Amino acid sequence: MAAIIIFFPVVSAFSDGLRRTDTQILDAVALTKASHWQTLRFVRLPLALPGLVTGLRVAAPLAPLGAVVGEWVGASAGLGFVIVQANARMQTDVVFAAIAILAVLAVGLRLLGDEATRPLAHWARE
Repeated sequence: MAAIIIFFPVVSAFSDGLRRTDTQILDAVALTKASHWQTLRFVRLPLALPGLVTGLRVAAPLAPLGAVVGEWVGASAGLGFVIVQANARMQTDVVFAAIAILAVLAVGLRLLGDEATRPLAHWARE
């Protein structure tokens, strides 16, 4: 479930980065008679890496949420299971504790994602 949830933001941002390649650069590459695959490999993919990084930064905090949603459906352990069981037993303190842990995980993954993706597009820093 987590993979399904993070797939679409990453693919959407990366394909947007591929589509937004500057036409002047593509025209200059066309003058070199580069093939479609060479243009993709040496021009479009490197210029689309900031889009990929953006997609990964957006998707990283969504991964634990996807895991919890998957655990709601059918799991015997994990935060989603704890939330469902505590909710059934009216243990709101346990539900809020699990949600707090989930929030910390999401923020931690966002920060980890920022650090892990920094080398991918070091030339495109803000």
